[in-house]
Amino acid sequence: MMKVGVIGGGQLGRMLALAGTPLGMEFSFLDPADDACAAPVGKHLHAAYDAQAELQQLAQSMDVVTFEFENVPAEAVAYLAQHVPVFPNAESLRVARDRLNEKSMFRELDIPVTAFANVESQQQLDEAVAAMGLPAILKTRTLGYDGKGQKVLRSTDDVAGAHAELGGVPCLLEGFVNFTGEVSVIAVRGRDGEIACYPLAHNTHKDGILELSVASDNHPQQALAEDYARRVLEKLDYVGALGFEFFEVDGGLMANEIAPRVHNSGHWTIEGAECSQFENHLRAIAGLPLGSTALVGRSAMVNCIGRMPANAQVMPLADVHVHNYGKAEKPGRKVGHITLRSQTEERLRQAIESTRRLLSGLE
Repeated sequence: MMKVGVIGGGQLGRMLALAGTPLGMEFSFLDPADDACAAPVGKHLHAAYDAQAELQQLAQSMDVVTFEFENVPAEAVAYLAQHVPVFPNAESLRVARDRLNEKSMFRELDIPVTAFANVESQQQLDEAVAAMGLPAILKTRTLGYDGKGQKVLRSTDDVAGAHAELGGVPCLLEGFVNFTGEVSVIAVRGRDGEIACYPLAHNTHKDGILELSVASDNHPQQALAEDYARRVLEKLDYVGALGFEFFEVDGGLMANEIAPRVHNSGHWTIEGAECSQFENHLRAIAGLPLGSTALVGRSAMVNCIGRMPANAQVMPLADVHVHNYGKAEKPGRKVGHITLRSQTEERLRQAIESTRRLLSGLE
């Protein structure tokens, strides 16, 4: 029985455990929340992410440790890595959790990326805007997600005081990208260097939060996305699943960001691929052969944001699979998702429309 420690007890940890339990894996989650939604599917170590006693417990009792979000204290990962295998590694976390490190790596690997500048004061922001022009986006270098920790700058009025508005913390100014679409690839790399990639997914966001992901059958930029993902995986000596988001621009792809973990845009793989991103992440960190990433039918995922529909409302819809995270409902919070799997593109389109119509009625 392999024992897997997970730093973080949110929905990603929950779905890792749901994928790993049939494989004979047991899970422990380190999370300070009283209501960590992964708690029902494993042991909940109710403590801060850097709590020494609980970190020691993970180090002594786990076979392998992973994490479900990138805002993990680097010190905690460094401590654990001295005593137990931790995947992805500390370097992957260091790069992915800081937008400056991330964008610099893209540039080093010759992966197209928008213009960017480090900003640690209002003066630096003013100078960067003068050099880069507007519109642009100011983002905190760390801790931002789902549209948080960022501000779009369209005029000089937006620039004034913007650094203080984001907390006066280190930021990154990014040039505005005129993109035609947003896509992402989930790539997985095993301990032995084996790499597998899922089909690209087309993503739609609402208020900065992912609303819809639709898996593509034969995207023209699939090979390019896989090439870029491979460069990153090999550069970081990465082990596990990684989400890589791109902008579609001028018939090519421009890097947006990476996430060193299983990713929201890959939730469709639970029902829509031969082996889900969650199982493949566990296979990778456990040193097992990777599973097939092939599509099963036509698939998509719709996030349930703020409110979760009642089972009696959603289950009559065709081709739907409900995933309730067991989280308290709150505006802007991901409380579940609905995976859609159909046999034809037309049926998938109908399933997406009926699901989104149902969810919009809950708002």
